Amino acid sequence: MKILANDGISQSGIAALENGGFEVITTKVAQNQLESFINENGIDALLVANNTQVRQELIEDCPSLKLIGKAGVDLDNIDADFARENGLHVINTPEAISGAVAELIFAHIFGMARFLHQSNREMPLEGETRFNGLRKQFANGIELKGKTIGIIGNNETADEVAKIALGVGMKVVFTGDYSEEKVITLTFFNGQTVDFTVETEPFKEVLQKSDFISIHAPLQDGYIISTKEFEHMKPGIGIINASQGGLIDEVALVSAIENKTVKYAALDVFENQPTPEIQLLMNPEISFTPNIGSLTIESKQRVDEELAKQITELLAE
Repeated sequence: MKILANDGISQSGIAALENGGFEVITTKVAQNQLESFINENGIDALLVANNTQVRQELIEDCPSLKLIGKAGVDLDNIDADFARENGLHVINTPEAISGAVAELIFAHIFGMARFLHQSNREMPLEGETRFNGLRKQFANGIELKGKTIGIIGNNETADEVAKIALGVGMKVVFTGDYSEEKVITLTFFNGQTVDFTVETEPFKEVLQKSDFISIHAPLQDGYIISTKEFEHMKPGIGIINASQGGLIDEVALVSAIENKTVKYAALDVFENQPTPEIQLLMNPEISFTPNIGSLTIESKQRVDEELAKQITELLAE
């Protein structure tokens, strides 16, 4: 069976698939040539990340396809329901990337709490001439211990964020598709585990009591956070989105920063991706990364190995 890894695959993923008897093709095929390539080569499985679109027309016109795999959590670039309705397997790898995304979220939180995103811009420009002035400017950072983080959504990354938060002494409150309480299990380097029962509360109450908010939700009609939601937050809140662009109204976010409702903001994803608004990118109050939450050396290897494991289980003859 032939597998086309159109957006790349690690050597360990290739090895795992080849050990399962699959032929792995790593040719990068342009979107407008993908249909003909799949049909001419009899491709059985198509693996993609974020760059390749797998829409209904492609699925209909490529009868050899038996499986579509996504390296990551969301399936926004795949017409997954249509594929499943037509007998294809659709797989993804949420657990393989959750730790990487959570660590990036806390990289932003730690950095914002001590103004690293700003001082790293200004020190190269003015550190030699305004050292004491910059020291005074960035001297009012905060510590995270004792602060409350509100987590919007219910997925593996949300759980990983909660684990890090608990580890640094924060209070964790969830809102979303939960029962009245949620158990988070922390696993340490020596195998020891500790269970924490954390609160789940209505959305509005989480907005009101949180010092930081992290968003973990799929795309939907409309924003999760816009002007009305910012009005419910206490002044000086921090908000982080490393989930999906389009969940936060970016215009409302900038307004909330300007009126001092939001003190800390971090974005790894954007409404207009891959061309975020320049007015947003020029805002010195926001900490930015270019959609790298799921991308670490370790996570890419885990993703490919997890895809290989699922493919072998589903397609092995």
